[in-house]
Amino acid sequence: MSDQNQKSWFSRNWLWFIPVSGCLGIILLFIFGIGAAIFGVSNMINNATPVEYALEQANSNNKVLSALGNPIEKDGFPNGNISLHNNDGKVDFSIPIKGSKGEGFLIVRGIKTDGEWAFEDLYVEIKETQEQINLLEKALESI
Repeated sequence: MSDQNQKSWFSRNWLWFIPVSGCLGIILLFIFGIGAAIFGVSNMINNATPVEYALEQANSNNKVLSALGNPIEKDGFPNGNISLHNNDGKVDFSIPIKGSKGEGFLIVRGIKTDGEWAFEDLYVEIKETQEQINLLEKALESI
């Protein structure tokens, strides 16, 4: 009997393996790149000062707490846009929120000038009743 040299798996299959693995690699890089971009934008919006301020105002408003329960938390991704350029910017989005009694949306619209945010609209819309609770009234009462 003679010994036959058998080729390795790679030497038998390299013709299809290299193109397929290259295509899969490009597809995976594309998917991970899009995922990283979405995560980065979402993280930037969630950690923005207007979002933190709006949640703080919602958690300190008695009408919101009685309608939604305590504590008020974000319940998903914000929808809208925020643009920042140095000390100026604009914000216009809604944030899904929830409490122990119900759900709603936190609506935030404002302009940043010289590093200070001025809010045009800041209210909570209760999902079940469509009631809108203005969070800017409290700030106006203290003036």
